[in-house]
Amino acid sequence: MKTEICELLDIELPLLAFSHCRDVVAAVTNAGGFGVLGVAASDPEHLDRELSWIDDHVGGKPYGADILVPSSYEGKGEGLSHEQLAARIPQVQRDYVARILRDHGIEELPDEPLGVPFIREDIGQEQIDIALSHPIRLLANGLGVPPVNMLDAAHAKGVPVAALVGTAGHAVNQVQAGVDVIVAQGTEAGGHTGQIATMVLVPEVIAAVGSVKQVPVLAAGGIVTGRQMAAAVTLGAAGAWTGSVWLTTEEAETAPATVAKMLAASSRDTTRSTGRTGKPARQLASAWTAAWDSGTGPGSLAMPLQSMLVEKSLAHIDRLAEQGHPGATQLATYFVGQGVGLMNKVKSTREVVYDFAVDYVDAVQRAAASLD
Repeated sequence: MKTEICELLDIELPLLAFSHCRDVVAAVTNAGGFGVLGVAASDPEHLDRELSWIDDHVGGKPYGADILVPSSYEGKGEGLSHEQLAARIPQVQRDYVARILRDHGIEELPDEPLGVPFIREDIGQEQIDIALSHPIRLLANGLGVPPVNMLDAAHAKGVPVAALVGTAGHAVNQVQAGVDVIVAQGTEAGGHTGQIATMVLVPEVIAAVGSVKQVPVLAAGGIVTGRQMAAAVTLGAAGAWTGSVWLTTEEAETAPATVAKMLAASSRDTTRSTGRTGKPARQLASAWTAAWDSGTGPGSLAMPLQSMLVEKSLAHIDRLAEQGHPGATQLATYFVGQGVGLMNKVKSTREVVYDFAVDYVDAVQRAAASLD
């Protein structure tokens, strides 16, 4: 299989796999795809350890890193400390979290400090520098145009930069800024996503960026099978950017109770909710997302305040759900796309990559046969 992205990244399959789990990243790369480590929640020291581990386990095969640098967020440019940011979280939202927990039979958490924001100006440049000190072959960014320092640093190292978009207009802005690879992410995707369906978005983005500059466009959003990857290539994409399908692999670090919910879920069991990060992000629909999206509560805070407020509670919910706590099980949620309806079995990461390849070939052969 050879597409533009295969040639750019020196990979066998046009399959890119985003994961926060280093084991998944390495396994995908070793199986012929391209693993991309999501490092939004990593401090610089942890990031260096994770990338060093991947280096030791992929034998020089290509992989990438995804650093979340949004174009806007609460406190950007103000140089605020963790404590100063936390002071901006109103008591009404703190009380609402405690109320959600109590309503589901969970005792209020002890006086723990709020979570450290996963977006911090003081570590953004450090993350970029550390990522580029390793032999990564792609640096990706979500939620806006990558900052100039990221583009300049990556290009100085000969590393292409990818960016995720949800509209054709955003894609044009990215290419004009110097981005080398566009990921057209439809609303079916897990995590932060827009409202346009993948089948519509991909050809729209390809047409829009083609009038500016020819760059590879990857399709994302609900893609969990090889036949979907083949459909994306048929639409003109250079390959597929995937994420959700790796959450139920043997290597994944997804909370076990949440994995069970994913395996039992249909494509209708996800929702775009602001209740985890402050921006609309597709995740498993649960009592938690319902509480934040019902319109009866105080509403979500801006990024990164919402994640600072809720992440420790969500981690506590995951631990209790694994112990069988009924209220916690109702609340448990995690980012996942609508493709979850096709994710009904735990497999090894290598097996998932193999299934993608076989399914892709079968789909292409069916399409070719239709021309006879």
